[in-house]
Amino acid sequence: MKTLASILLLIFIAACSNSHKDHQVLDTSPYTSIFGKNVLVFDDSMDLEGIKMTLHRLHEQQKYSEFGSERYALLFKPGTYNLDVTVDYYVQALGLGRYPKDVMINGAVQSITTTSSNKVTTMFWRGAENFKVVPQDDKMIYWAVSQAAPYRRMHVVGDINFDKGGWASGGVLANSVVEGRAGLTSGQQWFTRNSSIGSWEGGNWNRVFVGVDDAPNDTWPDKPTTIIEKTPVIREKPFLTVTESGNYAVFVPELVKETSGPSWINGEEEGKLIPIDSFHIAFPDKDNATSINQALANGKHILFTPGIYKIDETLTVTRPNTVILGLGLPTLIPQNGKVALTTHDIPGVKLAGFMVDAGPDLSQTLIQIGSEDSEADYSNNPISLHDIYCRVGGAVAGQAETTVTINSNYVIGDHFWLWRADHGVGTEWLDGQNKSGLVVNGDHVTIYGLFNEHFQGYQTLWNGEHGRTYFYQSEIPYSPPSIEMWNDNEKPGFASYKVASNVENHKAYGLGIYSFFRGEPTVSNNVRLENAVEVPDHSGIEITHISTFAGRNGGINHVINGLGGSTNSGELKHYDGFKGKK
Repeated sequence: MKTLASILLLIFIAACSNSHKDHQVLDTSPYTSIFGKNVLVFDDSMDLEGIKMTLHRLHEQQKYSEFGSERYALLFKPGTYNLDVTVDYYVQALGLGRYPKDVMINGAVQSITTTSSNKVTTMFWRGAENFKVVPQDDKMIYWAVSQAAPYRRMHVVGDINFDKGGWASGGVLANSVVEGRAGLTSGQQWFTRNSSIGSWEGGNWNRVFVGVDDAPNDTWPDKPTTIIEKTPVIREKPFLTVTESGNYAVFVPELVKETSGPSWINGEEEGKLIPIDSFHIAFPDKDNATSINQALANGKHILFTPGIYKIDETLTVTRPNTVILGLGLPTLIPQNGKVALTTHDIPGVKLAGFMVDAGPDLSQTLIQIGSEDSEADYSNNPISLHDIYCRVGGAVAGQAETTVTINSNYVIGDHFWLWRADHGVGTEWLDGQNKSGLVVNGDHVTIYGLFNEHFQGYQTLWNGEHGRTYFYQSEIPYSPPSIEMWNDNEKPGFASYKVASNVENHKAYGLGIYSFFRGEPTVSNNVRLENAVEVPDHSGIEITHISTFAGRNGGINHVINGLGGSTNSGELKHYDGFKGKK
């Protein structure tokens, strides 16, 4: 006798086979819940073959959908599952347990799609969180990714590799345990924070470990590695969970200081559980900026379900401790030159797990944290941002002077990818104004895992005091037409990482800055960059470990402030750093 789940599955498969559009593949899924059709919820009492079939079809639909419009979240209730969970473009896999051990995957939680040459340099926009994974038959798990693809709050009882033999340009492992070997084959860089690993192997240009138990030795520059023993301050990313009574809730971890290893390792993680009825659950086909702002004004937190949201007025966070959490990489697109989202200068706001695409009209910034006159000290309850991705061009043509502007003090950034697209639509030099990825005006701002690429001015401009960056990856723009069109007060190009001349205290660790100039007239004009990094010569300025690389054309004249030898075609250079004297 067929169970109800089996009957629903047969209906689902029949609907799929009759679908003529990829985006309809999961429209009739039996796994939907209060979060809508693009959030699939599984429990271990369901037919396992049906789950496998659904995951396979989603993999086939999304594996090459780099600039597609579909978004999905895969939620697994506590239990044990004997399967492989494959995660592709705009897919997020989440265990719903309070701790990773509550959702056991006997198999893999993996990203395995590559190009024909095993490259994963464009395998972006995906994520996995909160599983215990037990590989079968001692198989290697592959989380082969580049930017915007974090592996968080994971417990791997075995080995994991973050590429598949070809080039990779990622990525982030955070708040996780890998009992066996973790590492890379040929990947360019990797950032690991608050984790525990059995051993680490591989990596070429820039590896940074912050608060990692059993991290490798600092072997700079032979195997370019930067080790910071303790994470100075962090609030881990909020996450969706299921309570003992079976209700959904969001857990918000507490702010902690001077830590190493995962927050959950002893099963005593401090934090606050917020019931789901305290959230306004937003849907792309039902909600707009007006309804979301009304919910915020009424004191609701916001949970974005997967999809594209066109924002015709700025989403404004006015209440302390507001949580805005995205499932399945929901994407906001501001209209009419608006800022997509802004916060007042208030304590405890948490923004996590969503993307912002620049809209067709020039926005001054896409995300703004605090007002220009922000002065408050919220060091014991700062604003924090987690897995925030901003994109100018690529999927839709757009323009933004800056993507993220931080005005408030003590803000924590926990993994950003800010990208002016180098392929896709809207990528030509004259397609729009796209000056900087990040501008920091607030004091005591700390950012972990900052990926920031291809903007036309400074990629990062730091105006605030006592700023700290732990891991930085940046490619400067590929195709400036000429030095006449791309120069900073007659110096060739704009430094990728710029600390303003009036700043007296700043620290940064593990910076990788790369040039890949290409195309006419860039190559014929021999476009180069003068300095990868520029900072003032003040005694409170300290930059530790800088790597530079130059592709086939042009190069970088100096590493920092006119110091360090040039980096020319095909060269990789490592520079110990800079300590100000004045």
